[in-house]
Amino acid sequence: MNAVLDLIPAILFFAAYKFYDLFVATAVLVVALLVMVGFTYFRTGKVPKLQLAVAGVAVVMGGLTLYFHNATFILYKPTVLYGAFSLALLASHVIGDRVILQRLPQKALVMPDRLWRRVNFAWALFFAFCAVLNIYVALNYSEDVWVKVKAFGFTALMFVFMLAHIPFLSRHFVDPDAAPR
Repeated sequence: MNAVLDLIPAILFFAAYKFYDLFVATAVLVVALLVMVGFTYFRTGKVPKLQLAVAGVAVVMGGLTLYFHNATFILYKPTVLYGAFSLALLASHVIGDRVILQRLPQKALVMPDRLWRRVNFAWALFFAFCAVLNIYVALNYSEDVWVKVKAFGFTALMFVFMLAHIPFLSRHFVDPDAAPR
């Protein structure tokens, strides 16, 4: 359910772009992300750090886009976000006793530290790739292509990347509702 809700701002961004322009779409994205933060807080009483970070970067980069009426800022927003994700994941290899992905609350995946480090590093590389890909698309293709890639391409890439992990991680999945042995 959360994954579907997280797609709403991207869909609204795309729709606003199609009916208006990038600046209206940027305003819609910022408002949608802030509404999502408010909705999450209202529903759960807290807001995940990741959701807050995404909304924060959107407010800053989107705000700069609207204030200066310069699309460059919103075009670089995914690069800033993915670059920050990549750096945080990499930094967790030397800061703290566990990598970031291992610190996330979950009950269905039990793996040795070595494997958590590999998965964490793979995600860091993936986000670095996405950051570079965004710049490449923004600089070499039309705004229309960039909007499609931003709204749907990165989501599809992330989904495929997650699916690619299943064969390697499947033996580490556990039933969180099963009685301990």
